[in-house]
Amino acid sequence: MASLGKKLFEQIKSKEFRTYLMSTHFWGPIANWGIPIAALSDLRKEPDMISGKMTGALCMYSMVFMRFAWQVQPRNMLLFACHATNEVAQLVQYGRFINYNYLSDKDKTVK
Repeated sequence: MASLGKKLFEQIKSKEFRTYLMSTHFWGPIANWGIPIAALSDLRKEPDMISGKMTGALCMYSMVFMRFAWQVQPRNMLLFACHATNEVAQLVQYGRFINYNYLSDKDKTVK
């Protein structure tokens, strides 16, 4: 276990890791995490506020950038994880939108 910690510490100290931390390969996805964090926080809000068009657009956006993150060399797994998280959150939101607007009986839910 001590050797694993030492290896990790040596990796973090390396010039390659410092270069990675100063690159757009790192900071782009870090800045982009605001989108899935907002989507995850919206999961607790009422479904009547969900925009079907915007949710669909965000689904397409995340699919395109997941593909980009996978195809770019070297692969940007941080960006991929960010957009995969957003894709899942947006699909859940889209399901809530469809359920609320097309499948539920709104007369029974309003009191």
